[in-house]
Amino acid sequence: MNQDELLARLNGIEWNDFECKRAQRGVPEDAYKTVSAFANTAGGWLVFGVSEVNGLLEVTGVEQPDKVQNDFLAVLRGGQKLNRVIAVEAHRFEIDGKHVFAFHVPESSRSEKPVYLKGDPRQSYLRRGAGDEQFTQSELERFLRDAAQDRYDGVALADIPVDQCFDEVTVKWYQAQFARRNPEHVEITDPIAFLLNWNFVVERDGKALPTRAGVLLFGTGRYVRQVLPRPVLDYQRIDTAFDQWSAEQRWHDRYVFEENIFQTWQGLVARYMRVAEHPFSLDPTTLRRNDDPPDYVAFREAAINLLIHQDYGDHGRKASIKLFADRTVFWNPGDAFATEAELLDPTEKEVRNPAIVKAFRRIGLSDQAGTGIRAIFRNWHELGRTPPRLKNDKARKNFELVLINKPLVTDAMLHFRQTLGTHLTLEQADALALALSLPEGEALTLTAIRSLGISTTQQARAVADHLVRQQLLDQLSDTQFQAREAIRQRFTQEVETRPTDEVGTKPGPSRDQVGTKLGLSAEQRILLAQMADEHDIATLMAWVGRSNRSKFREAVLAPLLTLELVAMTIPDKPNSSKQRYRLTEQGRAMREEVKE
Repeated sequence: MNQDELLARLNGIEWNDFECKRAQRGVPEDAYKTVSAFANTAGGWLVFGVSEVNGLLEVTGVEQPDKVQNDFLAVLRGGQKLNRVIAVEAHRFEIDGKHVFAFHVPESSRSEKPVYLKGDPRQSYLRRGAGDEQFTQSELERFLRDAAQDRYDGVALADIPVDQCFDEVTVKWYQAQFARRNPEHVEITDPIAFLLNWNFVVERDGKALPTRAGVLLFGTGRYVRQVLPRPVLDYQRIDTAFDQWSAEQRWHDRYVFEENIFQTWQGLVARYMRVAEHPFSLDPTTLRRNDDPPDYVAFREAAINLLIHQDYGDHGRKASIKLFADRTVFWNPGDAFATEAELLDPTEKEVRNPAIVKAFRRIGLSDQAGTGIRAIFRNWHELGRTPPRLKNDKARKNFELVLINKPLVTDAMLHFRQTLGTHLTLEQADALALALSLPEGEALTLTAIRSLGISTTQQARAVADHLVRQQLLDQLSDTQFQAREAIRQRFTQEVETRPTDEVGTKPGPSRDQVGTKLGLSAEQRILLAQMADEHDIATLMAWVGRSNRSKFREAVLAPLLTLELVAMTIPDKPNSSKQRYRLTEQGRAMREEVKE
C-alpha cells in the first residue's frame, strides 16, 4: 500500500480488510483481536494513527512512533500473546506532519489456523464487515477440523463393520470405470481388496477398517447416515427468477440426497437431464457426454466441486443446489483454502478431502487437479454469459458459486460500443461490458476481468490499463476499477431509449438464451445476417471464427435449430457429410431485424 492508496481508503469506511486505531502513545489491546481476525479470515490492513471522528476517518498521528511500532512488532514476533508468530508487512507514512503506520496482516495457512490470544483457542476472532467477532463453538470446531494433520476424510472408523458397510453395486460400478480409465493397473476383482488397495479400507492391528471417505463414497445408506447425520445434498428446482423468489415460496421439484456420494452424483445427473433445454444422450456408465458441451461442463464441474470439497464434518449445514429460472446457485459448507484469484490459476490447490477428490479424478469425473473452477468460467464465457460469481466466505467457512443465465453483451451494449469512437479488442470490450453490468459503486477487480477467459493477472491489468487510457474506466486502486461516470450515464441512456425486444429465459441449467433477440448471441446474429443460401458447417464456423465443431454445434447452431430459425437440408441424416443449413421463413424475417 502506498500513501495515495492509504488516503483513498481513508476517504471510505472501515471494512472487512481495513481497520484503523488511534494508537497515539501505545498499542491498543483490541489491535491484537484484529490481528487474530485478519489472520483467521482473509488478511487485511491495520492502520495506526487514524481515528474515527463523526463517522469519518481522520489522521490524528502516532505521537511515539518508534515505541508503538517496536512494541507491536515485538509482540507479533514473540509468540506469547498470540499462539503464532505473525509476519506483517509494515509501512510508515508522514501525512501533514503526522506519523501513520499501516501493517498488512496476511491470512494464515489452513494448518496455522486458528490464531488466538492468551493461549485460549476460544479467544479466536473472525473478521465480519467492520468488526472482529469472537468464535462460536461450532466455528472453532470447523477451524480445528480443517487444521488437523490427519485429514477428516482419511480417518479409519473402528465402529463400522467393513464386511457390511459397502454398497456392492456402487463399488462394482466404480471398479468398471476405474478399469476403463486405468488399463495399466492390475485388475482387482474382490471389492474389499480393491478398496484396501486404494486406501478406502485400511489395516489397523491386523483388522481391516473402512475410512470415512470409503463409507461416504461407497457406503450403504444406513452407514452413510451414521457417518453423516445430515443430507449429502439438497437439490431444488425453482421455476422463478431469483429476484422474484422469496423463501416462503415452495420449490417446484426437490430431492434430498442421503445416499453415498457416487449415488448422489448419479441421481443429480438424472435430474439435470430432465430440465436440460436441449436433450442429449449420456453414457450410462460414466455419466459423461461425449462432446462435453460448455453448458454441461460448467454444471458438471460445479456439482462435482460441491460434492468433493464440502466439509463433511459440519453436521449442522448441508450443501444445496438451487436451479432458478435465471441462475443456478451452488452452496457449500466449507470454504476453499485458496483465494478467489488463486482459484482461477491452473495450479493444484490444497483440498479439504484429498481421498474423495482422488476417487473422482481416478475415473475422470473431474478435470485435472486445480482446473475445475477455471473450466467453469471458461465454458460459461464461451456461451457468452455473464461470468459466474464466487463467494468464498472464510469467516463463515462456506463457498457459493452462481451460474448466471444472462448475456454479457446485449444489443444495447453492441450499439453503445459503436458510439465510443475507439477500437476495443474482444477482451477489452467484454471487460467494459462487465464493468457497466455491475451495480453502481461496485468495483471491477482484476480477478473479475480474468473471469472473462483471460489467463493471467498481468494480461487482465493490460486490459484494464487500456480502458483507463481510453477514459472508459477510472482506476480506484492497484486492483480495482469502475466505469467512468460519464460512460455509465451514456450507456444508461442508451438502454433506456432502445426498444424492449428481449424475451424471458426458460428454467433449467442448460439454456442457450445468451443474447437478446429471442436470446441470440452475437455469433448467432452474425450467422443470420450472412446466411443467404445453403451453407455447410465449415462455412458457418469460419464466419464466427470457431474451430471446435462440437462446441460450435452446441453453443451456436443447436439453439438456432431449436428455435426453428435455421433448418437442415437433410434432417433425417443430421451427421451426413452433405448436410447443409438454410434459413427458415422465420429465420429470414429475423435476419431483417438483425440487419437493422
